[in-house]
Formats: sequence, structure tokens, C-alpha cells
Amino acid sequence: MRPYDRSSSEKLFWPVVWAVGLHAMLFAFLFVSFSNTPELPPARPVIKATLYQLQSQSQATTQTNQKIAGEAAKTSAQRYEVEQLAQKKIEQERLAALAQKAAQAQSAAETRAAQARKQAEEKAAQAQKQAAQAQKQAQAKKEDQAKQAAEKLKQAEVAKIKAAEDAKKKAAEDAKKKAAEDAKKKAAEDAKKKAAEDAKKKANADAAKKKAADDAAAKQKAEANKKQKAAQEAAKQRQAQESARKAVEDKKAGALAELLSEDTQYQQTKADTVGSQVAGNLDDLIVRLVSEQWVRPPSARNGMAVTVLIEMLPDGTITNASVTRSSGDPAFDASAVAAVRNVGRVREMQQLDRKTFDSLYRKRSAVFKPEDLGL
Repeated sequence: MRPYDRSSSEKLFWPVVWAVGLHAMLFAFLFVSFSNTPELPPARPVIKATLYQLQSQSQATTQTNQKIAGEAAKTSAQRYEVEQLAQKKIEQERLAALAQKAAQAQSAAETRAAQARKQAEEKAAQAQKQAAQAQKQAQAKKEDQAKQAAEKLKQAEVAKIKAAEDAKKKAAEDAKKKAAEDAKKKAAEDAKKKAAEDAKKKANADAAKKKAADDAAAKQKAEANKKQKAAQEAAKQRQAQESARKAVEDKKAGALAELLSEDTQYQQTKADTVGSQVAGNLDDLIVRLVSEQWVRPPSARNGMAVTVLIEMLPDGTITNASVTRSSGDPAFDASAVAAVRNVGRVREMQQLDRKTFDSLYRKRSAVFKPEDLGL
């Protein structure tokens, strides 16, 4: 407010000075006009000359003339006084007009000063209002910016907390998933181990049953030979047929044994000459089953070869697997043995008759190569 009040005082200063100066000039003019007013000479009798001229006249005439001159002088003095009064009245009217003009000028100056003061006050009030409004807007803007900054900070904190929670949740899920996978893997290993143990137990039980069955069969055969002497001729005929069939099977067995050697082309040629399609199919089946169970170790390379002895029961259950010729890589040898054991059972072995199985597959050597196992 102070700058605006000072400018208002400066604006009112000059109009007041001009008004005071104008009044001073008016009073000076009045003083000069009063001081310069011409003073009229005192009235003198006009009859003096007449008196000198009428000295020779009679006394009566002289008195009459003096009376007339006195009347004329009196009339002249009255007229002069009237003229002086009229002159003073005119001068007073002129001074009154000048005073009125000065008063009007002073009133106009005061009016203009009041208007200027009012305008200055209005401008000051408006400026103050604008300053207050600007300050209010600045404060509102500042509060808005502070609010936005606080909101951004809050959002950043929320995002940080959410990211930490997501990371924690993901870590928990990963840990849970890993634990589940480990548990599943362990369960699978336990299941395989239990299956192997069950298979081994079953193999032992089957072997015991087989031995008992063989003993019973031998005993029954002996009793049958004693009791059925009348059927010797039929038995001899059957024995001859059995000998012929055995000779054929021995040839097949020889060809299949040669299939297990390292010369694959030679094995295939001998198998074709004998016509052992069943044995060839079973060998291919064993290789396929082992390939499905085989897990390639990092050290396995093409060109390696390991010979594995496979021991089975007549129902196709694999009871044991061992290396008879190493590839030179223990990891590859162990992976081949594990793959054979993981096969568990080859059910197709039940298609063979007992003698063929005993001669060919009770103990079977097989050569495994990385390229033979689907690599």
C-alpha cells in the first residue's frame, strides 16, 4: 500500500500548487486593480469664471448666478459620487466574478484531486487484490505441486513395495516349484528303486517257482516214463520231431549269437540266411526301449561302444545288467547300464518258447552306441 499512497500524494501535489498559485494571482490582480483605480479630482465650481465675468453686473444678478453655480456644483458633486459608486460596484462585481472563477477553479482542482486520489486508491486496491489473488494462486500452485510430488512419492513407494512383494512371491513360488520337482524326482527315484527291488524279489520268486516246477516236471516225467511204456514209440517219434526242431533252433541261436558281435553287417547277413525275424525284432525292441530310458551324459561322443550283458527271466523281467566291454568312458558305460535296468521288463519275451529263451535271452549281450540310441 505505501508505494501506491506515495504516488497518489505526488499526483495531488501539482494540482494543489496550481490552485494556490491561481488564487495568489487573482488576489494580486485585485490588489493591482484597486491600487491603480484613478482618483477623480475634487469637484470645483464651474461658476468661477462666470463670477469673474459678471463682476460688473448687479448684486442681484450676482447672487442669482452664485446660487445657480452652487446648484450646478452640488449637482456635479452628486453625479461624481454616483459615478464613483457605480465604478466601485463594477469593480466589486469584477472581483466577485474573479473570486467565483478562482473558487470554481479551486473546486475543480479539488474535484480532480479527489478523483485522482479515488482512482489511485482504486488502482491500489485493485493492485492489492491482484497481488493477493496472485499470491493465492501461487500458494495453490505450490500446494498442488507439493501434493503431486507427495502422490508420486507415494506411488513410487507403492510400486517398490509391490515389486518387493512380487519378487518375494516369485521366490516363494520358485522355491515351492523346486521343492515339488525335487519331491517328484525323489518319488520317481524311490518308485524306480522299489520297482527294481520288487522285480528282483519277483524274479527270485519266479526262479524258485521255476525250479520247483522243473523238479515237479522231472518227477512227473520219470513217473510218466515208467507208467507209459506202451507209448514209447510215440515218444520216440515226438523225440525225433523235437530233435529236428531243436536243430533248426540251434541254427537260429547260432545266427542270433553272431548278431551280438561287433560286425553289424555280418550279423544281418547271417540272420537273413537263417530267417530269424523274431529274434531280430526283439533285438530292435530292446534297443528302442533302452534308447527311451537313456540319458545322454555330457561326455558321450559318436564312435563309442559299450557291451552290456543283460540277464532276464522268461516273462521278460530284467534281473541284472553289467558291462562286459567298456567304451573307455565310465559315464557312458554307467548311463547304458542304467538305461537297461530302467527298462524293467520286456513283455514280448513271453512270445518265445522256453528253450529259445533259455538259449538266446536268459543272458544276452548287446552293444550300445550313442548313434544307436537315437542320437
